[in-house]
Amino acid sequence: MDTIYALASAPGKAGVAVIRLSGPEAWAAGRTLAGSLPVARQSAVRRLTSADGTHLDEALVLPFAEGASFTGEESLELHLHGSPAVIAAVLRELSLQPGLRPAEAGEFTRRALENNRLDLAQVEGLADLIDAETEAQRRQALRVLSGELGTRAEGWRRDLIRAAALIEATIDFADEEVPVDVTPEVTELLTGVRDSLRAEIDGTRVAERIRTGFEVAIVGAPNVGKSTLLNALAGREAAITSEYAGTTRDVIEVRMDLGGLPVTLLDTAGIRDTDDYVEAIGVERARERARLADLRVFLLDGDAPDLEPEGQDLVLRAKADLHPDADNAISGKTGQGISTLVARVTEILSARAAGIGIATRERHRIAMTRAIATMEDAQLRIDMGPDMADLAAEELRTAIRALDSLVGRVDVENLLDEIFSSFCIGK
Repeated sequence: MDTIYALASAPGKAGVAVIRLSGPEAWAAGRTLAGSLPVARQSAVRRLTSADGTHLDEALVLPFAEGASFTGEESLELHLHGSPAVIAAVLRELSLQPGLRPAEAGEFTRRALENNRLDLAQVEGLADLIDAETEAQRRQALRVLSGELGTRAEGWRRDLIRAAALIEATIDFADEEVPVDVTPEVTELLTGVRDSLRAEIDGTRVAERIRTGFEVAIVGAPNVGKSTLLNALAGREAAITSEYAGTTRDVIEVRMDLGGLPVTLLDTAGIRDTDDYVEAIGVERARERARLADLRVFLLDGDAPDLEPEGQDLVLRAKADLHPDADNAISGKTGQGISTLVARVTEILSARAAGIGIATRERHRIAMTRAIATMEDAQLRIDMGPDMADLAAEELRTAIRALDSLVGRVDVENLLDEIFSSFCIGK
């Protein structure tokens, strides 16, 4: 396998820059630059020189032995002064050494997967951790990166293997008297796995929302103050405001951190009947985005809402600056009621986040749903009697394969290029 290298820290000027090497020639390349290496997993300062003896930098050198590194391969980190010139000089020197090549996007992490240092769910957790912008995203990504989903999947898999083994025992001894009826134990195992999977699926949507962000739509008639409220919440002029109705034609999005939760606020076009073709498109988009949003904030200025609030949607009296005595009023212009709105939205979304699952992606939900469906088919076969035992066992093997795809054991080759392309070169 090639030895790869790349800048693992962010490009540009910094106090420290890290160059990572991984592969069979990593240590040899380090000795060529540094003369000698410290003991594995211990760091030491070394003078880096080029092949012609030019002084490149004073660097902290940190080697990792095969089996004890992030990738599972012999690895080396060079902690340099973060000058673009220093980085370029060291990378250029590495490019001249035989057996070395620049890493591709996500190649270090891909090698960690191939060397069983991480499972696929952990790889996805690592990607989420790198992209995390809020506290909730950080905590969730660390749960996935810790291998918790893989641990649960292994428990489900173990129970299904036990159930399949019991069924196959009845097939092997079909012509003999089996001393114990295995059906109750098999049914108990399948019920337990199904219930656990259903609970995890229920939390998948919340987990995915924490990963991608909750959506809160501001809905109301034209010129009711939606864009002014959005600007006040965002703390900047994110949307154009004017006294003319229909100014907002498209959905305007603003990302925020509310109580550690990622939230996207949506300023939608004023909902009304209109003969203006472009505005009509905006109104239709507003209806659709409002329908799909996790929460809606209705601004009313006397008229009943054109859309029907549901669930925990918030209905507020708009333009509190013009109606100072109105109940439940808010004004983006004066700030009245904004802190109360933020607190209420945070409370509602935090309560929903409490039902979070460890599975965070649509891929996970599909795999678990497929496993449940095949387990239900297996239970039907079991209930039909011993003659259907072979079909029941095959259904359970299909369910096991579905769970194996959660952690990348099977059926994920087509996903790998897409997943790793989202990583930076040095990861």
